[in-house]
Amino acid sequence: MNATPLLSGRGLRKTYPMGTEPVQALRGIDIDVFPGNLLALRGPSGSGKTTLINLLGLLDRPDTGMLRLEGRDTADLSEDQRADTRRDRFGFIFQTFNLIPVLTAAENVGYPMLLKPEPPAGMLARARELLSAVGLAGKEDTRPDLLSGGQRQRVAIARALANRPAVIFADEPTANLDSHTADAILDLLQKLNRDQQVAIVISTHDPRVVERCARVLTLHDGEIVAGDRA
Repeated sequence: MNATPLLSGRGLRKTYPMGTEPVQALRGIDIDVFPGNLLALRGPSGSGKTTLINLLGLLDRPDTGMLRLEGRDTADLSEDQRADTRRDRFGFIFQTFNLIPVLTAAENVGYPMLLKPEPPAGMLARARELLSAVGLAGKEDTRPDLLSGGQRQRVAIARALANRPAVIFADEPTANLDSHTADAILDLLQKLNRDQQVAIVISTHDPRVVERCARVLTLHDGEIVAGDRA
C-alpha cells in the first residue's frame, strides 16, 4: 500500500438539524484512502456511510475535523475550487444512476468533459471508448430510458471515469440491481480498480460488495467500529 494517502480525514463530525433533536451523522471519523484502494464502508441505514462519502467527495463540509486531499487541507478550497476538484479528481456513481434522460449514453459519459474550461477534442471518441470498456459497445446512441438497470449503471460507471479520476465514490451501486447484474457490476468495478489503479470507495450494506473489497470499514451510529480488513 502506498504510504501517502490520497485522502486523509481526522476527527470528521457532521450534525444535521432534525426537529428539536439534531442528528449526529458522524462522530469523529478518522480515515485514509490510498491510491489503488478498493474500500467498502459498510453498515446499516443511518450509520453514516453516505454522509462520509459526501464529505470525502467534497459534496458537503464537516462541522469540525480536517480533510486533506493529496496533502492539502480542503478547508482552504473555495466553492469553485471544490467544484473543480470534484470534476477533475473524483468520479461519482449513484444508486439511482442520475443520468440525464434527454442525452444518449455517449452524451451522458461525455458530459463531465464538457464542464472543463477546454473540453478535449477527442471527447466523443473517449466516451465511446469508455462505453466499450464497460461492455456497452453499440449502445452509444441509446437514451437511458431504453437501457436496462444494469446498462444504466454501466453508463454511470463510464461517466465516472470520463475525466480520469484519482478516486471513484460509489453510493450503494448494487442496491437497485438483481443478483446477476450486481455481480457483473462488481466484476467491472474490480477490473477497473485493478487495471487502472483508480481508488474506489463504496458505501454498502450488501455482503457481496464487502466480499470483493480488500479494505472494509464498519460504521455504526456515526463511528467506525471495526476495520476488519485494512
